[in-house]
Amino acid sequence: MRRLTWLALLAYTAVMIALTMLKAFYRIGYLWDPAVHRHRELRLIPFEDLVGAVSWFAPLFGYLGNLAFFVPFGVLVFMLVGSVRRTVLVGFLTSLGIEIAQYLFALGYSDVDDLLMNTLGALLGALVAKAFGPRWHKVWIGLALTLGVVFAVLVGLGERLGDPDKVVDVY
Repeated sequence: MRRLTWLALLAYTAVMIALTMLKAFYRIGYLWDPAVHRHRELRLIPFEDLVGAVSWFAPLFGYLGNLAFFVPFGVLVFMLVGSVRRTVLVGFLTSLGIEIAQYLFALGYSDVDDLLMNTLGALLGALVAKAFGPRWHKVWIGLALTLGVVFAVLVGLGERLGDPDKVVDVY
C-alpha cells in the first residue's frame, strides 16, 4: 500500500507541476494561452487581488482553486507521514518550491497568496485524511492515480479538444 501511495503522490505532483509551471508548453483545448505563462511576476502583498479586483469571481476562483489544488496533495502526504504538522511543512515547502521555480524560470505568477492558500489546502487535506482514516486510503490512491491518467489523456488530446474560432476573451 505504501508503494501505491508514493505512486499516487508522484502522479498528483506531476499534475500539480504541469498545471503550475508547464502551462507555457502545452494546451488542453483552449483553456489558456501558453504565451501568457511565459513571463515573470512576483506578488508579495497578501490578498492584493481582493483590493484591485474588477469582479469577485477571479479572486474567489484563484483563492479557492489554490486551496482545493493542494487538498489531495495533503491527503497523500499525510498518508505517508502520519502527521498534520509534517504534512503542512511539506505542503508549504512544495508550494514555495513551485513559486520560486515559476519566478526563476519566468513561468508565470509567483504569488504569496498562492503559497498561503496551497499551505492551507495541504492542512485541510491532512485533516480530511486523519478524519476519514485508513479505510479511505485506497479511495484516495485510486482517485489520485485516475486523475493522473485523465490529465495525461487531456494533455495528449491537446488542441483537438477545442475550437479556436469559438474562443472568447473573458475579462
